[in-house]
Amino acid sequence: MGIVNFSLEGKVALVAGGSRGIGRASALALAEAGADVVVSSRKLADLEPVAEEIGARGRRGLALAAHIAKIEESKDLVEKVKAEFGRIDILMNNAGTNPYFGPILDAEEWAWDVTMNVNLKGPFLLSQMVARVMREHGGGSIINTASVGGLRPGQSQGIYSVTKAGLIMLTKVMATEWGQYNIRVNAIAPGVIKTRLSEALWKEPAIGDAAARRTSLGRLGESEDVAGAVVYLASDASSYVTGDTIVISGGVV
Repeated sequence: MGIVNFSLEGKVALVAGGSRGIGRASALALAEAGADVVVSSRKLADLEPVAEEIGARGRRGLALAAHIAKIEESKDLVEKVKAEFGRIDILMNNAGTNPYFGPILDAEEWAWDVTMNVNLKGPFLLSQMVARVMREHGGGSIINTASVGGLRPGQSQGIYSVTKAGLIMLTKVMATEWGQYNIRVNAIAPGVIKTRLSEALWKEPAIGDAAARRTSLGRLGESEDVAGAVVYLASDASSYVTGDTIVISGGVV
């Protein structure tokens, strides 16, 4: 395919948090690049249309419900993917939550626990399981969805920012330890992307306009703006890239 190979032909990708937003756009982009794609989230009904869209692109799509913060559900997810496809070459940890907006001085314990479990513990456990599968098949690529909030504190998003900073460091640690198995681990750090998770940052016109003005490009991001970086990190085009975080913020960072 030439000197730079973005093709994912013959690869199997698992996208956790693949029902909408960045996860959905990335799953479809991975399929367009040639991968068969499994999409996962808590609600099967939200995933099935994405699997159908993957199929419409000529690739095998599979929807599997799982809550990645629950270890038994993650184990079951990985076993089902192995049974169906025999391997996992690409993992995108995109499942995330942000249930509390406000100062950490007023945050309650439940907000800390829920955000940590989904945003940090879940990717750790799922990556660990998938890395064992990748090791058996000569390697792979893991992509973690962090945030610019992991690089600097997000306004009224303190706990979320801590989890994403932790995910960036987890990316570095996994990359350091798993490089010997030809497993590359990288992160993406989106700015304000117009998804349901980030509605509080853009849905009100005045807030959204102010956020757009802070970017160099003068607009907020769309999910499709992120998907290209995911394909790059999943493919051999990034074969010497690991432990890195690609910022996708329209120039805010």
